[in-house]
Amino acid sequence: MSTYTSPGSSPAPADGDAFTAEVAPHLHLLYRAALRLTQEEQAAEDLLQDTLERAFLNFGRFEPGTNIRAWLLRIMTNVRISGFRRVARRPQTSSLDAVEDFSMYRAVRLEGIAPLDVEAAVLNRIGEQTVLAAIDTLPEDFRMAVVLADVEGFSYKEMASILDIPMGTVTSRLYRGRKQLQRTLWEHAREAGILAGAHKSRTA
Repeated sequence: MSTYTSPGSSPAPADGDAFTAEVAPHLHLLYRAALRLTQEEQAAEDLLQDTLERAFLNFGRFEPGTNIRAWLLRIMTNVRISGFRRVARRPQTSSLDAVEDFSMYRAVRLEGIAPLDVEAAVLNRIGEQTVLAAIDTLPEDFRMAVVLADVEGFSYKEMASILDIPMGTVTSRLYRGRKQLQRTLWEHAREAGILAGAHKSRTA
């Protein structure tokens, strides 16, 4: 990941110090978010740099004590929408027809697996890297909703502010993103044989 350098002319030392103190602890979060958005390392670094430059120029508008992570991610989202998307990879698209019909618990019943075993069989045993890789396959809007909620832990209200969308849209994107993620993880678990030991014991 490239190191941030201040844009343009040198700012007053106090401003530069304050910006660094607020932003530096969140660079890893910003880079992860940029990588999830672009899915390319160079594009992620460019998006991060553009985000930091805009954040630096607008730092006077930041209210100390408020959520700096949400403020920075809101800027990154705006940068992405307002021009970066034109040079980045085209966002993925996906039909939602299959997503809406999928239910892990319905699939569990069909497979003959005890419902209480679902989390242990599909999530705990599947591995964090596999889950993150599955998140990366989601369409961009759903991907960001899932990342912000389930990876970074933002509230629905914070997500609505970051993404600049109504709360109802946040709810819809997160629901659909989780459904599609659920299907992807379920299919991976079946192919990897992770469900083999989770079937109900049947007595004659």
